Amino acid sequence: MPTSVQAKPRRLGAILGLLAFAQMIIAIDYNIMFVALPDIGSDLGFSAQNLQWVISAYSVAFGGFLLLGGRATDLFGRKNMFLFGLFLYAASSVAGGLATESWLLVAARVVQGLGGAFLAPATLSLVVTLFAEGKERNRALSVWGGAGGFGMVLGAILGGLLTDWFGWQAVMWVNVIAAGAAMVYGIGLLPKTAKVSTRGFDLPGAVIGTVASTLLVFTLVNGPEVGWTSGTTIGSLIGSVALFALFIGIESRTRAPMMPLRLFGNRNVTVGTTITFLFMATFGAYAYFLTQYWQVVQGYSAWATGFAFLLPSGCVLIGTVAAGKLMNAYGARKTLLIALAVGLVGTAALALTLSQDASYLVIALPLIVLSLGQGVIFTAMFAAATTGVADEEQGIGSGIAQTGQQIGGAVGLAVLIAVAASAAGGETTDPAQLTDGILVATWATAAGIALTFLATLGLKKPVAQAVAADPGTTNAVTAPADGAPATRPAPVTERV
Repeated sequence: MPTSVQAKPRRLGAILGLLAFAQMIIAIDYNIMFVALPDIGSDLGFSAQNLQWVISAYSVAFGGFLLLGGRATDLFGRKNMFLFGLFLYAASSVAGGLATESWLLVAARVVQGLGGAFLAPATLSLVVTLFAEGKERNRALSVWGGAGGFGMVLGAILGGLLTDWFGWQAVMWVNVIAAGAAMVYGIGLLPKTAKVSTRGFDLPGAVIGTVASTLLVFTLVNGPEVGWTSGTTIGSLIGSVALFALFIGIESRTRAPMMPLRLFGNRNVTVGTTITFLFMATFGAYAYFLTQYWQVVQGYSAWATGFAFLLPSGCVLIGTVAAGKLMNAYGARKTLLIALAVGLVGTAALALTLSQDASYLVIALPLIVLSLGQGVIFTAMFAAATTGVADEEQGIGSGIAQTGQQIGGAVGLAVLIAVAASAAGGETTDPAQLTDGILVATWATAAGIALTFLATLGLKKPVAQAVAADPGTTNAVTAPADGAPATRPAPVTERV
């Protein structure tokens, strides 16, 4: 079976920088469009109901095609899919920047989401396969995760800055520059990666799985807008479930499945994907309520809200960088448990301090604690979810974990919005009622984090595996199973 050609060690630092930059591009795109939405709506004639699709079109395509993007990474080469994803980002951003009609911008955002679906698993699988499991990979994942945290901060600031200075089109043009530069740099820098599977392409599984995933993400994104009991929501949900059942049947019988079901026999993959789902359903979705609190309750401007996120986002960045050292010392499982406990304490403390007239300084300490835990979890959960997956399946393994992340964000946001609206007595902009809803959503988030802690207990505990350098030697290297550093026991003197 062909394997990837590894990069020369002297180039790994530059390669990691490129992969981190690609992750930053993906992260920037999560936040950069929000501040530009009012200008986009008035310039292109979006209705109030349709404007959400500037964001949702990207989310649906990204989440729906991740499994296909992950498998394509394994089948057609990680470098090829990395460059292809960047190309789609750059090309769609050109189209979006030139859009003069609302449907043209939505179509460009769909293609941008497709670019993310190919780029994200390619980037993560390159990190996982180019850097040896253990200390080296943990350090690389912390840099990769830190770039994502920095990208989310930068996206919020750039969105306001570029829109104010150059117009909303600038939030699209910045992607052309960034993705184009990364693509040109990656052509010469990244090691050539050949196909890692020669068993063929599962076309029926790819089509059915992608349609099922896309339909599910569409249901979760569109449900809050059109109503959970509407015919569109119920019909798309039933269709998604039926297609997933068909997809599983195909995958269990085909010779070369797009998503090998045996991967779920690896407990770390199953539990790790559950963690990525719950992480985005709690930590990831909660940013929406902070925005509501600062803008509607506290009356912050869009610019002030962006800068209010600097403190928590900076702490997330610190947490992602610290995660590598923590995993080297304690392993991924214990690191996740510690970080989840920290995040739970921070969220509960935030719920106890939030009020309609609470100053920023009052909630700053809980935000710091919550965000530090969030940053550590973001890095460690991907280390856990990809542990024990063979190199030739790291693409689909990464795609599975990231699909859980995308769907978790949609599910969590829908559930928390419903919980908050119920507590507030319905949809409202009254500061007092909205504060009541945000408080209940904060406690619900804390409950979700506690559930994530319990799920994390299901990860495999580190198991030392002795690997002797030569037959008969007793000075073996032991390597924990969850990414902790290898250790070498003291020599044992055998009796003759």
